[in-house]
Amino acid sequence: MESHLTILLPVAAIWLAAGVVADGLPRLRNTRVLRRRTGWLLVLAFTGVALTAAVLAGGLFSAGTAPVDRAAAGLTLAAGPALVATVCSLRRIRRLWAGAGAFASAPGTPAPHGLRAAAAHPLVGLPLQVTALATVPAVIGAVGTDLGADPGVTGPAITVGALAVIAIGVRHALRHSRFAERAQPDAPRSARTASPLHV
Repeated sequence: MESHLTILLPVAAIWLAAGVVADGLPRLRNTRVLRRRTGWLLVLAFTGVALTAAVLAGGLFSAGTAPVDRAAAGLTLAAGPALVATVCSLRRIRRLWAGAGAFASAPGTPAPHGLRAAAAHPLVGLPLQVTALATVPAVIGAVGTDLGADPGVTGPAITVGALAVIAIGVRHALRHSRFAERAQPDAPRSARTASPLHV
């Protein structure tokens, strides 16, 4: 096994786990379970950010031939989404965790649609899942397949990656919209007016 693969695998695994946990949050109907899973997600996201930052910083300060340099070079694609996760996702996850804590004292409290809409917000799960996706080329390259070496492979790989990001983003947006609509209070019904055809 390549030595820099041992550095990349935990980073990719943490981001993948965070993406999976974030994807499941809106489906949780119990507030206590939602708070617990949000706590897991907070730990996973912090760990992913810390590991990614450590590898990238290690690549900056090493001599240039160490395994951490090759790992850092592979993670440059994931640096952007990881930064978005740091700036946007962590704050939202922390607020979601605190919001779920306000309801978690009663064990059977159902999760309000507002909390589930917040959990489905694209800035909660999308940066985590895009970062996990961006670590895949680094892991594939560490295994021994260089996606950038063959132009016939690079183009389709970029296209597939871009389509995957768009599909994930659209899915998050639609799901958030659905939960946000449910969270809206019912509009007051106007007084019924008699229909001209009413007898």
